[in-house]
Amino acid sequence: MSEPDRIVRLKTVLARTGLSRSTIYRKIAEGTFPAQVKISVNGAGWRESEVNRWVDDPVMWCVRTRQNNSD
Repeated sequence: MSEPDRIVRLKTVLARTGLSRSTIYRKIAEGTFPAQVKISVNGAGWRESEVNRWVDDPVMWCVRTRQNNSD
């Protein structure tokens, strides 16, 4: 049985990717970085598996990759 996907916050994403906050949000808008998941009224985070997939191969990651994996 696999472990459930964790939700990580911005601070963790910044540390794992080495990107700045503004670069992450720009890449989300471009579709070249995983989008956030709303976790509360005022909070959001990222699926750890998607961030790890991006870290493994940032050039090949795109929104289509995420959509294909959720099918």
